[in-house]
Amino acid sequence: MKEIRTQVAIAGAGPVGTVAAYCLASQGVDVVLLEEGADCALDLRASTFHPPTLEMLDEFGITRRLIEKGLKAPVYHFRERRTGEVIDFDMAEIADATRYPYRVQCEQYHLSRMLSELVREQDGAEVLFGHRVAAIEQGPDEVTIHAEGPLSIMKITADYLIGADGANSTVRKWLGTEFHGFTYPEKFLCFTTTEPLEEHISNLCHVNYVSDPAEWMVLLRVPSLWRVLVPADMDTPDEELLADAKKADVFDRLIGRGQEVETHHRTIYRVHQRVAKSFLDGRVALIGDAAHLNNPIGGFGMNSGIHDAFNLAGRLVRVFGEGADADHELSAFERQRRTTTHEFIQAQTIRNMEYLKEGEGQLHARRKAEMEAIRADPEKRREFLLRQSMIECVERERMAA
Repeated sequence: MKEIRTQVAIAGAGPVGTVAAYCLASQGVDVVLLEEGADCALDLRASTFHPPTLEMLDEFGITRRLIEKGLKAPVYHFRERRTGEVIDFDMAEIADATRYPYRVQCEQYHLSRMLSELVREQDGAEVLFGHRVAAIEQGPDEVTIHAEGPLSIMKITADYLIGADGANSTVRKWLGTEFHGFTYPEKFLCFTTTEPLEEHISNLCHVNYVSDPAEWMVLLRVPSLWRVLVPADMDTPDEELLADAKKADVFDRLIGRGQEVETHHRTIYRVHQRVAKSFLDGRVALIGDAAHLNNPIGGFGMNSGIHDAFNLAGRLVRVFGEGADADHELSAFERQRRTTTHEFIQAQTIRNMEYLKEGEGQLHARRKAEMEAIRADPEKRREFLLRQSMIECVERERMAA
């Protein structure tokens, strides 16, 4: 059995795990990054980078590379599918609050792959693809991870373990940490297509949240594709949802000629609103989807996970590099990130989903009127833009540090 000693082990080489690994390794902390897959997953679910995230990543010189690979999206729309009404918001109005007054639309795997390569270049850092966390043992002074590789079991002893291994986190399950919340009753069906939707739907921007009582949808543009997200009935078999007939039906009602539209991916998701009871257990911390899950409306999931990674990694750098008190630093991480998750991420994503789903009736009419009032009032509009861009929650956390 091969044995490795490191300061921090990280499970999961998605965008959150690779950010944590590079934050640490670039500051001289020894890191072992474990990933079950043979490479960073070609995952299309997350594609939005908000202004505070772009500013954080700018510390690595990564933001410029993301912008080159992605699309700038300063404008986003809340649309009424049946009437075509649009309530638009332009982040250029908050250019005084951020260097990046726009979202960048870029698939998350670009970030993961960039950072995993950079981690490999750091002294004292190792990236191990094809290695699955099989068991965890905690002691008072260290944590031991048994990782199953292609040919053998590896024993990794670390001062700390970070679980960034996603919604089905093995690390969280080994800890026995409760995952409170709920699962949405419908499935979420995502199509990608090169069909130029902007030629069929007038005044379409790169980010569109479309309200409708029968079939709300999200239309997101990334550099080479449109992503079309729609709800699907729980009782409909997956094979039926992924069939050509369903694809044709969705695009018939969206732009017509659904039979002719070609799709590149057809994916079914279950979507959750859940938060781990604790983000910290002894020498093990949970971040990203391992710690919290939310619906995709607003693009907060990956971004909040990256913010977890910066918060935790920055504190561990102080512990290792400056002799800061570990208990104080880790407790502050837990308090800040759980508070932000509950008070902002969960609350805002639930509200965003409700706006889309309740596409008619008095409740939606009231919410639509509230949104129109926000759009019409410069002060309220600014507050809304700061909240939806995640600038507000990051600033609140900074002030509470």
